[in-house]
Amino acid sequence: MRTKLVSGMLAALLFAALPFASDAQVAIGVSVNVAPPPLPVYTQPPCPGPGYIWVPGYWAWGDDDYYWVPGTWAMAPEVGLLWTPGWWGWGDGGYVWHAGYWGPEVGFYGGIDYGFGYSGHGYDGGYWRDRQFYYNRSVNNISNTTNITNVYNKTVVNVSVNHVSYNGGQGGVNAQATAAERAAEQGHHVGPTSVQVRHRDLAAKDRDLRASVNNGKPAVAATVKPAEFSGRDVVAARAAGGPVHTAQPRRAETRPGTPQERGHAQQRDEQARSEQQRSEQQRSAQAEQQRADQQREQQARTQEQQRTEQQRSAQAEQERGQQREQQARDQQRAEQQRSAQAEQQRGQQREQQARNQEQQRADQERAQAQRQRSAQAEQQHAQAQPRPPERIREAQAPPERSAKPANEPRGEQRANEGNPRTNEHREPDKRPDHGG
Repeated sequence: MRTKLVSGMLAALLFAALPFASDAQVAIGVSVNVAPPPLPVYTQPPCPGPGYIWVPGYWAWGDDDYYWVPGTWAMAPEVGLLWTPGWWGWGDGGYVWHAGYWGPEVGFYGGIDYGFGYSGHGYDGGYWRDRQFYYNRSVNNISNTTNITNVYNKTVVNVSVNHVSYNGGQGGVNAQATAAERAAEQGHHVGPTSVQVRHRDLAAKDRDLRASVNNGKPAVAATVKPAEFSGRDVVAARAAGGPVHTAQPRRAETRPGTPQERGHAQQRDEQARSEQQRSEQQRSAQAEQQRADQQREQQARTQEQQRTEQQRSAQAEQERGQQREQQARDQQRAEQQRSAQAEQQRGQQREQQARNQEQQRADQERAQAQRQRSAQAEQQHAQAQPRPPERIREAQAPPERSAKPANEPRGEQRANEGNPRTNEHREPDKRPDHGG
């Protein structure tokens, strides 16, 4: 990167590159003759989520004063791009701003030690791999609540730590671009995103961020996301990086010269206009690219929301299906339990009926056995009685309608007539038979 510029092209370069509050405020022929203030001392806020890359804060120029643009976490316009910070450099008696950009490699940023992985050359805060950004915990504030899992630890050793914010000139950083850094600058890269531009514009409108007001110690030194200058995540500067000097604009002088000098001046003016046109074309292309990036981001967010909604719907439908299946299984189990209980009750009833029938049969068998035993006993008793001889039985047979003795009592006669056993067991007459 050149640290000295041709004086005739200084105006065009300032017009195209100075970080003013708006392009309408740029005045051709104005350069800054006082160095930007030292970088303030502040801590990095936590990374808000995966894919965010740290963009360090810097001093910008506007309305005849330096103002602080807070450091913030920003999304790269494309996967695989890294941020090269802007830097102030001394050239042709003034300090010129070299704007930052996004590119596949980190270019030269003046050797300025911005901290948090930007130690003057390259970037030690992380890298891209497989469309995922991996963060170095040793230089980044990665909180456990942001769901960032792509992390690693690599110690970064700074040879010299200072807060100088410019390259060259009196007291500036003495650093030159490497071949790789020059190649990165000449390669494909894109400018700040629209949210970064809005972040810078809001800082330009905040009077408290002017160096003449905050003396190099801004109340908003860093934010979690671009253009969010309030809230609990805003980080204030702990201290100024050094003394702050008041900047004064210096007008370029126009002096008459020889025709050859006037011709050279006219040629330089034409080159400046041509450079200005190229710069305008670049800004238009960058704006178009930013709009396209915003559209892609919006489409990606919409698609992500749709996928999320579809996933939630599918998950809810799956849960409802699982609930229905669980209810069906519960009903089936309940029905099976009721059937088993009913079958068990019927089995118990059958068993009880069988027991009752068995009891009845046993009772009947006992009664029948009892009757048989009684009949046998009666029969045995009858057989045990002595039987009279046949002649005696015949003699004891009652006569056929014979006349009863007159002296026999009627009651005894009736008793004897009604009790054949009495007649049967009457003692035989033992009187001697005189007939024979």
